[in-house]
Amino acid sequence: MIDTHTHIYLKQFNDDREDMLERAQQAGIQEFYLPNIDKDSIADLKELAARHSNIYPMMGLHPSHVKDDYQEQLAAVFKELNGATRYYAVGEIGIDLYWDKSFIEEQKKAFGIQIEKAKEMHLPIVIHSRNAFEETFEVLEAFADERLYGIFHCFTGNLEHAQRAINLNLKLGIGGVVTFKNGGLDKVVEKIGLESLVLETDAPYLAPAPHRGKRNEPAYVKLVAQKIADLHGVTFQEVDRITTQNAHQVFKS
Repeated sequence: MIDTHTHIYLKQFNDDREDMLERAQQAGIQEFYLPNIDKDSIADLKELAARHSNIYPMMGLHPSHVKDDYQEQLAAVFKELNGATRYYAVGEIGIDLYWDKSFIEEQKKAFGIQIEKAKEMHLPIVIHSRNAFEETFEVLEAFADERLYGIFHCFTGNLEHAQRAINLNLKLGIGGVVTFKNGGLDKVVEKIGLESLVLETDAPYLAPAPHRGKRNEPAYVKLVAQKIADLHGVTFQEVDRITTQNAHQVFKS
């Protein structure tokens, strides 16, 4: 299995990072993809990826970190993308209107600029969208062409949102929310073909049941995969096989 979206370079894992990675590998998680947040997170992300051959870095500016200095932040991101390190996607990028709506225009600009960069570099995008489905799709559809592809991370939308994303050549990143009782995502995921899904944790956030409310970690991808298998009435191994194939298709890894 592959954790396509995990922040295991953050301080929440400083006390047990190597043990956590060992637990993940014992659970069958063989690859980890790390999304960047802003210019201050780059060093820790790179350092962890450099130490492990199965940890793959992505590079982007998270929408919650788009403020007045977003052009300076983007310059740091683009310096990395143009440098010697191989990055496997531009992410995580998008629009987040949950905490603060005051930078919505800057978020849209930063999102569009990063989509264009990904297309130029023939890289996938990894999208973060919170309380902003319409705004996110407005930007995506404005930039849509045959070079646009990637993952709609932490997908929590309805069936219409899912189909709009799939029509844009995006896979849906499914994490712990699919296990939440009364969350509603399970009703959507059971109607989406496995060929459109990839697995993720978003660790340390959004731990699946029965760990909800605690620190999330990549080993819990197994719980997400089992829930999807149950929803689709297929074996765990089938979900593992197809979602792994999907992730490799996106990341060209």
